[in-house]
Amino acid sequence: MNTEEIRGILEELVDAVEGVVQLRYHSRKTRQISFQNGRIRNVESGRIAGVGVRVWVNGIWGFSSTTDISKDSIYKTIKEAFNSAKMGEGLKEKVVDRLTTRPKRGVLKVEETRPLEEISLDEKIELVRKLDESPRKLSSKVASTLARYTEMIDEKVIVTSYGTSVIYKDSKVDAVVYVVASSNGEMETGFFSVGATGGWGELFRRFKPEDMVEEAVKIAVNKLGAKYPEGGVHTVVLHPSLVGVLAHEAIGHTVEADFVLSGSIVKGKIGEKVASELITLVDSPNPQIEKGASGILLVDDEGVDPMEVKVIENGVLKSYLHDSESSTIFGVENTGNARAFLYSDEPIIRMRNTYILPGETDPEELISLTKEGYYLKGLGGGGQADANAEFMFGVMEAWKIENGKLAYPVKEVTISGQAFDVLSSVDMVGNDFMFTLGAGYCGKHQPAKVDAGGPHLRCKVKIGGRK
Repeated sequence: MNTEEIRGILEELVDAVEGVVQLRYHSRKTRQISFQNGRIRNVESGRIAGVGVRVWVNGIWGFSSTTDISKDSIYKTIKEAFNSAKMGEGLKEKVVDRLTTRPKRGVLKVEETRPLEEISLDEKIELVRKLDESPRKLSSKVASTLARYTEMIDEKVIVTSYGTSVIYKDSKVDAVVYVVASSNGEMETGFFSVGATGGWGELFRRFKPEDMVEEAVKIAVNKLGAKYPEGGVHTVVLHPSLVGVLAHEAIGHTVEADFVLSGSIVKGKIGEKVASELITLVDSPNPQIEKGASGILLVDDEGVDPMEVKVIENGVLKSYLHDSESSTIFGVENTGNARAFLYSDEPIIRMRNTYILPGETDPEELISLTKEGYYLKGLGGGGQADANAEFMFGVMEAWKIENGKLAYPVKEVTISGQAFDVLSSVDMVGNDFMFTLGAGYCGKHQPAKVDAGGPHLRCKVKIGGRK
C-alpha cells in the first residue's frame, strides 16, 4: 500500500469519527554499519511501520497505536484511544477547552543531494572502512579506532480532524570516527562526527571523511602529555560545538513549555533580560543559515506547520516552545514543536535546531584580544543540565590562551555554571556559524534527532581542573 492510498484511508476514518483526532502513519527504514580496528563489526538494516492514534476528549489526551495498517484495525485503534482518554477524565488538575493548531497540507520532502537510497551499500561500507582505517596511517600513536554510519529514512502520513493532510518524506544520516592514541603508557581519546537531514551531499557539506579523520587523530594525539587546566572562573572562547551544547542542553530544555509549566527557571520571565544584548537564540524547523541541519522538521507530529521561534532576542526572553495544548494555556501561537520518535510514541514538546545567531567579530579576534584564558572545543565525557539551567560538561579539546595566542593544549577540562549567567557574560560574538550536534540524539523521554550550534563566543565560565 503506498502513501497516497494510506492517506485516503486516514482521511476517510477522520471524516467518520466525531471529535479531535490525529492519525499518523510512520514507516522507518534504518541502516547501521560499523568497523572497529580494521574489522567490520556489523551491517544491520531494518524496517518498522505502524499508525499512531491520538484523540482529545474534554481536555484529556488518549493514545493508542497499531502495526496493522488496515482500515478496520485503525478504526479499532481510534476507539481504544477514545476509551483511554475517557479513563483519564478527572485525573488532570487543569484542562483547556480548545487546542491551538495551524494545519498543513500537501506532499513534503526534505532536500537531498545524492539521496541515501541511491548510494550503494558497497559505497557506504567503503566509507566506514576508510574512516576506521585512515587514522592508523596518520599517526603511529593511534592504538584503537571505531567508525560508524547510521541512516534513517522516514515516510509519514499525517491526517487530523482540524484539517491536516500531509505526506512527508524525511532522511537523517550521520557518521562518526573514534580514535584512541597511546604513548608511554598514557591513553587519550578523540572523536569527530557529522550529521544531516538529507543525502550524501548534506552529510559531507562542511567536512569530508578525510577531514573527520584528521580532526579525531589531532585531538587524541594533542592530549598526550598535555597539561591540566587551572581551576576557577576564567575567560574562555567557546567553539560553536560547545555553543551548540549550551544552547540545546542548558537553555533549550528550560524553555520547552511542558518544563516551564513544571516550574523551570524561566517561568514567568517572558520580556525579561536573561542574557547579553549580543545574544539572540533561535529554534528553527528549517534553518536557512546553514542547509542540512539534523533537526529539520517540515511538519510536526500533530500535523502543525512549524514556525521559527526567537527564544531570546538581543538578550531578552521572547518565547517558549509550544505544542497545541501549551500554546492554548499560554495564549500564544503554536510553534510546532510536537515530535514523536516512532509511530508508537505520543508527540511531546521537543527542540528542532537550536542556535545562537552570529555577531560581527572575526573569530580569530576573540582569541587575539584575550590576554589569558582558554579556548574550548567539543563535548567530551558527557554532561548534564537541569531545569535551573545549571550545567556541567566535559570538554573534548582545550588550549590555554596566553597573550592572544593558543599557547599549549590542556586536557581533562570540565566547565560548569548557570547557563543564563554565562550568556550574560558574553562580550564578543563571532561572525562565523556552524551546526555541530547533528550526529547526536536528544533523550527527553524518547529519542529525537536535533541539531544545535552557533558562532564562537567569548564569555566567562567555571573550569574544573587538577590545580
